Amino acid sequence: MKKVITYGTFDLLHKGHINILRRAKEMGDHLTVVISSDEFNAIKGKTSFMPFEDRKYILEAVKYVDAVLPENDWEQKIADVVDNEIDIFVMGHDWEGKFDFLKDYCEVIYLPRTEGISTTKIKTDFKEKAE
Repeated sequence: MKKVITYGTFDLLHKGHINILRRAKEMGDHLTVVISSDEFNAIKGKTSFMPFEDRKYILEAVKYVDAVLPENDWEQKIADVVDNEIDIFVMGHDWEGKFDFLKDYCEVIYLPRTEGISTTKIKTDFKEKAE
């Protein structure tokens, strides 16, 4: 069985999220998605619209996702890859090169992001419409 892993906040799930999940799942038999906990988002200076448990619940319902785990700190990626016997690590191309250190443990692939959509764009659009 080929196992794939990806990471993200996955706040306000949108078409771009589904695209990366679908493409990641196409690379293997099992997809693990690791999502930033609320506490980790606070460390990163980010605030999610939806709390961790809601984001986890939604991702667990996506047909491409086989497992959802919390991300609590930057350093856990190597342990996640090793402990879950991951073959492929997938991230959006905006992170290109940032996770090459994982190449000692698995294949690392950076996928193109879906153009014209992001959680930041959705939040900005909502804010502009509200004003």
